[in-house]
Amino acid sequence: MTSLRVRQILLEVLAIDRPDPPGLDGDTVWSRLCASATGSVPVSGAGVALMTPIGHGGTLAATDGPAAVMENLQQTLGEGPCLTAFHERRPVLEHDLARAAARWPGFAPAAAEAGIAAIFAFPLQVGAIRLGVLDLYRNTPGPLDSLQLAEALNHATAAATILLDLQYDAVPGGLAPQLADAADNHREIHQATGIITVQASVGISEALLLLRARAYAEERPLRELAEDVVARRVTFHPEDDHHE
Repeated sequence: MTSLRVRQILLEVLAIDRPDPPGLDGDTVWSRLCASATGSVPVSGAGVALMTPIGHGGTLAATDGPAAVMENLQQTLGEGPCLTAFHERRPVLEHDLARAAARWPGFAPAAAEAGIAAIFAFPLQVGAIRLGVLDLYRNTPGPLDSLQLAEALNHATAAATILLDLQYDAVPGGLAPQLADAADNHREIHQATGIITVQASVGISEALLLLRARAYAEERPLRELAEDVVARRVTFHPEDDHHE
């Protein structure tokens, strides 16, 4: 049964007669959810990511620049708290990102450079159904206390409820329109990966690693590079998986 606090959050974020949350472009249920989370939990920002069995499926909302960097890095690198939380089906509470370099060798230093000092990732799941992740970050290290953690979990439950509700009326095998834009991100990456397998004569896993490595090296969003690959503005060659 949904708790009273979760119902309150749902009423707040599903309201349509309210101004855009400060600092966010566009008034969507996801931007309102992020604004509610950052207003209720002492964190610096938040992001909501759609997830797929193979990883980050696209950002639904991010409160600010560091939050957007946080989601883009996790999608580009294929590692980070949201992916760990999703695959392990449990919250990941990293209150000092500086100590997490061994756990996420690519993500941790890059996120720290963006001003992120702590991350708390909550899988959006109901039973065996896994849908996404709510990421909260702080620009200073420090854990969440028990009340703050409970509030973060309530927001994650609300987000999972909204995702399930949106998908209820979706075409079988498809995504709700409100999720399709984020999923398009993943489709372009999938298309680009397929093209790279042919161009570089590698398998799917190696092709995705090549795409991620190049996006990271060039400091470009993964989707932007994938679009260039699909449009044949960028190509990969067999030797690309060997160069330093």
